[in-house]
Amino acid sequence: MEVAANCSLRVKRPLLDPRFEGYKLSLEPLPCYQLELDAAVAEVKLRDDQYTLEHMHAFGMYNYLHCDSWYQDSVYYVDNLGRIMNLTVMLDTALGKPREVFRLPTDLIAYDNRLCASMHFTSSTWVTLSDGTGRLYLIGTGERGNSASEKWEIMFNEELGNPFIIIHSISLLKAEEHSIATLLLRIEKEELDMKGSGFYVSLEWVTINKKSKDKKKYEITKRNILRGKSVPHYAAIEPNGNGLMIVSYKSFTFVQVGQNLEESKDEDMSEKIKEPLYYWQQTEDDLTVTISLPEDCTKEDIQIQFLPDHVNVVLKGQRFLEGNLYSSIDHESSTWIIKENNSLEISLIKKNEGLTWPELVVGDKQGEFIRDSAQCAAIAERLMHLTSDELNPNPDKGKPPCNAQELEECDIFFEESSSLCRFDGSTLKTTHVVNLGSNQYLFSVIVDPEEMPCFCLRHDVDALLWQPHSGNQDDMWEHIATFNALGYVQASKRDKKFFACAPNYSYAALCECLRRVFIYRQPTPMSTVLYNRKEGRQVGQVAKQQVASLETSDPILGFQATNERLFVLTTKNLFLIKVNTEN
Repeated sequence: MEVAANCSLRVKRPLLDPRFEGYKLSLEPLPCYQLELDAAVAEVKLRDDQYTLEHMHAFGMYNYLHCDSWYQDSVYYVDNLGRIMNLTVMLDTALGKPREVFRLPTDLIAYDNRLCASMHFTSSTWVTLSDGTGRLYLIGTGERGNSASEKWEIMFNEELGNPFIIIHSISLLKAEEHSIATLLLRIEKEELDMKGSGFYVSLEWVTINKKSKDKKKYEITKRNILRGKSVPHYAAIEPNGNGLMIVSYKSFTFVQVGQNLEESKDEDMSEKIKEPLYYWQQTEDDLTVTISLPEDCTKEDIQIQFLPDHVNVVLKGQRFLEGNLYSSIDHESSTWIIKENNSLEISLIKKNEGLTWPELVVGDKQGEFIRDSAQCAAIAERLMHLTSDELNPNPDKGKPPCNAQELEECDIFFEESSSLCRFDGSTLKTTHVVNLGSNQYLFSVIVDPEEMPCFCLRHDVDALLWQPHSGNQDDMWEHIATFNALGYVQASKRDKKFFACAPNYSYAALCECLRRVFIYRQPTPMSTVLYNRKEGRQVGQVAKQQVASLETSDPILGFQATNERLFVLTTKNLFLIKVNTEN
């Protein structure tokens, strides 16, 4: 069995600035433009049965504004009339009204248990779309940047079960065969879960393709399901379709398609209840293995072979236990005997006296280790010096224990065991794992639409942007940009809802649930001479922070950043904040 490689993220030191002095609040006004929507955004509130934190992460904090990364400054949203509305900005002072590009054929109001409509811009000519009722649409759009050739047409649509949202998709063309792979997210009820929330997260990897020679319609050719207990922060399919990367608090595993999850759980339970094949004990000198024999088993039916590092037990012509031992034994002194209670007792003499064996046969899980009370007491006594009944028995000691009260609130992480995993598309096994530890996930951004989305993690006080490269097995994640001290600064924003950055890394921005937007720019050279009086040196560049306050009391539902502008969507308005001017 192949074991996933434990990897680490390699920080590029030249991209860090140890002399960064913080953000200076700038009072320069930001041009802000407001567009009133013809119809309200199709917001779907959480129902009473969607009460868990995972429901809130996936659906309650959903970003209703979608940015077309293939075409600059083009955003989309779905309104209450089932229309997909687009706004493409050419000139801020001559903004047009959002235009309808497509209308969902489903009457959304008729569905009680629907989710929000979702979409993903698969390529420059394809869009994957969900109406929130459990139906997936594959839409050919033509060249979206060209009004003459743009026409949204349904190329495929099918009911796929329970409602879902689309979180990623890719388009592939191999040997004249076009295929689209998409990731769908559901939160489903788990009746047998008595300890947890009663829900689990399902990620479905659906592949739809069409062979151009046959000229048939698009059809689903593959459906694989991953299952986990937390909504992933980040999930994306590799551009070549060969794998999948997930950043999540709790791990995901593939389950077989069509397998009844309740039946598989019953099978797992029955396996757990099964009696061990053998029991074993150990002292400092030897090991004792006890095997329960079948009723009609005689001495002639037992064959045991002892080797210095190997053991082989055969009962009635069938191999019962075979494998490499954890350590060496004195095979000539090792013996076996049939006890009165119809059990076989094997005595193995340790070559290395005093060595504690964590397992008998390497990799074998069929036996159960029995530890006697004397051994437990000896181990507890050996560990006694590491523990104390008092919280801090010697405060004057050279290295006092960590005092959590000295930590600032923004230094405390609640998701300490988040991990980044890469799954192989053919074997469905985990190939690479990065333990993120306290590197808190912040946001994702598409820098290059041909590549996987980047993700931003907190490293110490900074926020570091990482670009996945699926083709490079040795260095799969590249550190491409740093937002100085942003990891620390964002932690103080209690009411933040959405976080983003420009694809060219010129600024990062976050918005609160209501009204306020914070912009953090990269350091730029100073036009005037500025001195740091404490250190007595000249400051060459400064990083600016700006705050925009929207003239609305409606909650913010969507937030997207481009190189020049921020787009902020509320229930009835779309705001444009001009952040950068064209070079």
